[in-house]
Amino acid sequence: MLLPVLAVLGFVPAPARADNPIVQTIYTADPAPLVYNNRVYLYTGHDEDNSTYFTMKEWRVYSSADMVNWTDHGSPLNLASFSWASSNAWAGQTVYRNGKFYWYVPMTVRATGAMGIGVAVSNSPTGPFTDAIGKPLVSNGQIDPTVFVDDDGQAYLYWGNPDLWYVKLNADMTSYSGSPTKIQLTTAGFGTRTGDAKRPTLFEEGPWVYKRSGLYYLVYAAKCCSEFIAYSTGTGPTGPWTYRGTIMPTQGSSFTNHPGVIDFNGGSYFFYHNGALPGGGGYTRSVAVEKFAYRSDGTIPTINMTTTGAPQIGTLNPYVRQEAETIAWESGVETEPATEGGMNVGFIDNGDYVKVKGVGFGAGASSFTVRAASGASGGKVEVRLDSPTGTLAGTCTVPGTGGWQAFSSVTCPVSGATGTHDLYLRFTGGSGYLMNVNWWQFTPAGGTTTSPSPSPSVSTSPSSSPSPSPSSSPSPVGGCSASYSTTGTWSGGFQGEVKVTAGSSAISGWTVRWPLSSGQTISQVWNGSLVSEQSAVAVSNVSWNGALGAGASATFGFLASGTPSTPALACTVS
Repeated sequence: MLLPVLAVLGFVPAPARADNPIVQTIYTADPAPLVYNNRVYLYTGHDEDNSTYFTMKEWRVYSSADMVNWTDHGSPLNLASFSWASSNAWAGQTVYRNGKFYWYVPMTVRATGAMGIGVAVSNSPTGPFTDAIGKPLVSNGQIDPTVFVDDDGQAYLYWGNPDLWYVKLNADMTSYSGSPTKIQLTTAGFGTRTGDAKRPTLFEEGPWVYKRSGLYYLVYAAKCCSEFIAYSTGTGPTGPWTYRGTIMPTQGSSFTNHPGVIDFNGGSYFFYHNGALPGGGGYTRSVAVEKFAYRSDGTIPTINMTTTGAPQIGTLNPYVRQEAETIAWESGVETEPATEGGMNVGFIDNGDYVKVKGVGFGAGASSFTVRAASGASGGKVEVRLDSPTGTLAGTCTVPGTGGWQAFSSVTCPVSGATGTHDLYLRFTGGSGYLMNVNWWQFTPAGGTTTSPSPSPSVSTSPSSSPSPSPSSSPSPVGGCSASYSTTGTWSGGFQGEVKVTAGSSAISGWTVRWPLSSGQTISQVWNGSLVSEQSAVAVSNVSWNGALGAGASATFGFLASGTPSTPALACTVS
């Protein structure tokens, strides 16, 4: 375990009530959600502990399939990713296009001392991201980029404080045509501000642009200070704009706010930040989310901050491997990169816990497996239901393993875990740090399972840019085919991605098999279920991506040790 770089927040909430803010292990700000492959990926800034200014050095990524349990993917992008930048890793946004993910972020340009906007690119929503062009994309001293791709394929980059600018991006998403254009801020378009002759309209910063049912929405932080969230609508991506009023009034203990709006799985969601965590405020903010419904005329209702947050979509499956850093709420823990890939929960003291919301145990679980490491004497993992002191379903004893990253799996019996409950993993033991936890999984009564979580995890220390290496199985008339590419490499390992495509007929399930080259082992799979076969590997669909229409595709990814190679893939219908 590394020495902690974050102060433990130590917030003990009311059990099963407070799920906002959605990240409690660090301070997060400036949410930018992205819907991709049936998950919401949330890109945030990171306010450093004890900040007295906007002290921000990196960006973070989280993801969720149910809007309440969020997986921490760490920091795949920081100031050091841009050789030309010196400070101020402020509000950005990621968009998906052309099979790649483009992250637009503002920073101080070292050569000029003014703010500029860079763009990083990745083949994966969780990175690693690299500087796409080696210089600022635009630089006029202003901030807060947002990107919108219209139905005709034209992409627009907007940004600004105190002004509002836009430029048309080229199809490569890393260059633009024409010159940046300043949008005329009128009181009809952006409301009236009083008391500041230099700022006659309400627009302040943080634009977020999207289109819904033929109407263009421009949501932004208004007035200052403290800010509220307002919006305008337009008939085109550059206006003319009409001011529509307040979405989120001034509230919470942060004098700034920052919006992000998406539709996901049949619902609409509004992301924002506040200062609700202990020690929180205008420079130590936290991201939160609310579900809302548009009115019949397309207008947005007033949305207030809550501690409840958004309702859960479905339940979480405990019988597939779940990353320990998939959290609805926590007390006392932090996260850090794990040598096995992805992140682990660490800095665990006696009495700390992790809450996972809405776990669907069904007919019941017979055992619980936790993968943990301890450079001390270990401790116990208590499996509790519905609160940190709720029904004790089982206890796993984790011994000392000889190192904080020397992970070992421990299994213990459980009883009484039936139906749907909030799961609390409560850690107990002696003084000092007890253990690190990488993942956990239950076994159903009467059966076994080795399926990993569908949540992706990626290496946090790449040594080179992604280098695609395409490979594909023959395209069938019926059945399925599979194609492969290497999407990331680093010393001792790599990340791969496999695209499964149905043939001329719909399929209800699929399995892809391939032999492993010398020295290769698969450590994690997402969007698929892994079955190891010594020198070969097989990955089958998970519950939500097995049914494919004729010609339709699904994608899974994996982390592996060894040197990447082009595998001979065989896809069969199951």
